[in-house]
Amino acid sequence: QLQLVESGGGLVQPGGSLRLSCAASKFTLDRYAIGWFRQAPGKEREGVSCISSSDGPAYYADSAKGRFTISRDNAKNTVYLQMNSLEPEDTAVYYCAAYVSGLCELREGDYWGQGTQVTVSS
Repeated sequence: QLQLVESGGGLVQPGGSLRLSCAASKFTLDRYAIGWFRQAPGKEREGVSCISSSDGPAYYADSAKGRFTISRDNAKNTVYLQMNSLEPEDTAVYYCAAYVSGLCELREGDYWGQGTQVTVSS
């Protein structure tokens, strides 16, 4: 079974940057579409960004456009979410999820990581 591990979260000041990582062992992530989701306290989980398999198209929520960038490093079997110009509203637990189809779909993914906390505060 595919196991995903997120890392890179932490506390950052408004306007700062973080890079989240989603890594896997035993399975090659390149064959999966990988989505990033987040869930803030008291709110529903929402999609942030997704990259299709084999460096296919990437997609962003309106809240992420122009500030976040999703990318792959196949040599490291890792998908990244570079987050710039962070705002307090970005505070949430961030999760990565894999889609077996290789396509970014409008549903929750098939495999999930445990999440990493991002806190944006001064």
